[in-house]
Amino acid sequence: MKPSRRELFARHVAWTSDAPLGLEVAHAEGPYITLEGGRLLIDFISGIAVSAIGHRHPRVLKAIHRQLERHLHVMVYGEMIQRPQVDYAERLCSQLPTRLQSVYYTMTGTEANEGSLKLAKKVTGRRKMVAFDRSFHGDTHGSLSVTGRAAYREPFHPLLPGVTFLPFGDIGALDAIGSDVACVITEPIQGEGGMNVPSDKWMRALRERCSSQGALLILDEIQTGFGRTGTLFAFEAFGIEPDIITVAKAMGGGMPLGAFIANASIMGALRSDPPLSHVTTFGGHPVSCAAADAALSVVLEEDLPARAAKVGAIIRRRLRRADEVREVRGRGAMLGMMLDSAARAESVVRKCLERGVLVGWTLHSGRLIRLAPPLNIPYAVLDHALAVILDVLDA
Repeated sequence: MKPSRRELFARHVAWTSDAPLGLEVAHAEGPYITLEGGRLLIDFISGIAVSAIGHRHPRVLKAIHRQLERHLHVMVYGEMIQRPQVDYAERLCSQLPTRLQSVYYTMTGTEANEGSLKLAKKVTGRRKMVAFDRSFHGDTHGSLSVTGRAAYREPFHPLLPGVTFLPFGDIGALDAIGSDVACVITEPIQGEGGMNVPSDKWMRALRERCSSQGALLILDEIQTGFGRTGTLFAFEAFGIEPDIITVAKAMGGGMPLGAFIANASIMGALRSDPPLSHVTTFGGHPVSCAAADAALSVVLEEDLPARAAKVGAIIRRRLRRADEVREVRGRGAMLGMMLDSAARAESVVRKCLERGVLVGWTLHSGRLIRLAPPLNIPYAVLDHALAVILDVLDA
């Protein structure tokens, strides 16, 4: 007798925890995931901020099908002119400041951060880097080196040398950024760290300190980008501009895609001494770029950043009714609900799942429950999901 798919999963697919969700997915559409057997879940975390326009958006599917008729992979990145890459880069750059007009495509967010760190070293000729406590930038060696939680770094030492960690949001600590620092990397809003939003004053002081010391400011917008926080990119709300921005997650409309973006002068450092200083095989895959172009069109035409702000306001207003909720952190539709204990948060997540609403945790905080629905979630579905969450909290 052939083993079940669940048994084969346990036998052959590498796990990342001792207790994976183990939900067997049959279909996904809009804000819903349908499991084998027909059970329906409201995806209230959007695949960790990936499905910002819902699952299988018709515009994205149409763009994918159209590109499938043209070509798939043809050559390693940067050697051939491929229409989806060019068209999407033009649309994306039209929404960014003039200092961010050159796009280097990757497949994932951690690759984008790896590329940005290399680029900063190449441009400045410096080797030191600054990052922040409770940050998360990815799990490859370079990205892990600037991730601000020792429990994740220590099993993999030695990592990149010359990294200093500062407290997130502390203006006085910024004096540690000196003229020997190549770059400072931070999330504008810490996601895995617990939906931590810094003050406008701190972000502006960080920008000023980097400028005065000649250090490049890298903003990791992998989770905050493409409307999630109420503006197309989170840095807009702080009134600053980075030297390099990294993006991924919602970028591809459900397809794998990331990028680091700078100006042409900075990006040109990767072309010489030696040439091909940074290369990738599948970065900017034409199908992913076609999907991303369609997804960004939806975000802009439907003004989903503004809708994210409305969705976030509704969530906050409804959760005020729950005495057990100690705090709602975040901005726009990138929120975290803080409870008294990790045990209680685990119980609430489990009971919401039993009731058909998928929520989860952030990596650095067991007490915080992540709330990140699709930005275009129908209001009736949003209302139902919040009613379930409140019922579970009341129970």
